[in-house]
Amino acid sequence: MPPPTRQEFTTMPYVNIRVAGTLNKTQKAEICAGVTEVIAKVANKPKESILIFIDEVAHENIASGGNLLVKPR
Repeated sequence: MPPPTRQEFTTMPYVNIRVAGTLNKTQKAEICAGVTEVIAKVANKPKESILIFIDEVAHENIASGGNLLVKPR
């Protein structure tokens, strides 16, 4: 597949994934591969134009129902 054109990059999909805690490199790679595959197929975008950012957030920085999350043991 040829590299994305300038137009394809101006309409590139941008995905931001936030997780409580951390993921290992293998988990991140698998998530990115799966998300990229779905977006490329459904949105008909070249895989090279899809940007994915994974934010790992400490549990104490997330609340649900007014209560801070507790880090799993």
